[in-house]
Amino acid sequence: MKDETAIGDMVQPGTGRLAHAPADHPPVPRAKIGILIANLGTPDATDYWSMRRYLNEFLSDKRVIDYPAWKWQPLLQLIILSKRPFTSGANYKSIWNEEADESPLMTITKQQVAKIRAEAAARWGDGVMVDFCMRYGNPSTESVVRRMTAAGCERILFFPLYPQSAGATSATACDQFFRALMKEKFQPAARTVPAYFEHPLFIEALAQSVERAYAKLERKPDVLVASYHGMPKRYLLEGDPYHCQCQKTSRLLRERLGWDKGAIDTTFQSVFGSEEWLRPYTVEHVADLAKAGKKNIAVISPAFSADCIETLEEINGEIAEAFEEAGGESFTYIPCLNDDDAHVTALMAIIEQNLAGWT
Repeated sequence: MKDETAIGDMVQPGTGRLAHAPADHPPVPRAKIGILIANLGTPDATDYWSMRRYLNEFLSDKRVIDYPAWKWQPLLQLIILSKRPFTSGANYKSIWNEEADESPLMTITKQQVAKIRAEAAARWGDGVMVDFCMRYGNPSTESVVRRMTAAGCERILFFPLYPQSAGATSATACDQFFRALMKEKFQPAARTVPAYFEHPLFIEALAQSVERAYAKLERKPDVLVASYHGMPKRYLLEGDPYHCQCQKTSRLLRERLGWDKGAIDTTFQSVFGSEEWLRPYTVEHVADLAKAGKKNIAVISPAFSADCIETLEEINGEIAEAFEEAGGESFTYIPCLNDDDAHVTALMAIIEQNLAGWT
């Protein structure tokens, strides 16, 4: 009769050795399920070389910049990476967590994962391992996958923390995850978490964050701007679902808040290069609002699971300045969901749904 006992169950308690293995057999960890949280990434420091390494990895990704290498790499290596590390480093330094010596994205990701780890332990005990990785920078996807398989993770749920799906975010994160799996001798079973842009608990967490922010204001903003990270318009025409999912997130948020049409404007930020990107551009749109008499606005970033350079520096810097220079009077930035309890509740619901049959 075929023995259907799992490898992890054949390990002798307290020994790390298979029950029927010879004495010199390498130790075998008890079988676990891994939950691997992934985010975009962060430089290790703000100096020139740390920034250059990070930007080179990021901007060399064909999912991010899909120009032919013969055209793009000379421009990147000889021009962009000779100048941009200085400006990007200064921007990061303005928001850097000096106490922990890390970027806010790293700090917040650690806080999120700590709460998810505690929730997972309460539900499933020590049979589930929770960790995180970054698509660019450290900890690398490959290093964390290696750590999880070494710890006995025979199944891994890979969770890119991007509510809306895009080639340049969730797809490239999954690419890197599967490249890491290719290097494993004992390859774990794998699942990836799909986009959760319309999940009711995610929308609820967004709505609660808006309600809390508005409750603190003396006057309700004239309009709420939902600013999403941008991408070339060409990607949309080539089939990327991101734009449509952003629009639906904004609509569902507006409906949950009980607001009329026109109360939330959907815009796109972080434009790069010369080709046309998804419109309207946030930096131009907020200026147009001020010129049109809407002097009091709020901005939220539903595409970001954690505050980062694009929210803390770009929105509170360049975008806020554009609004004020155009005559705007009151600019309110509503923070990302970060490690808010409602956000963690939503993420845990998504994780539990995608672990079905494994736990």
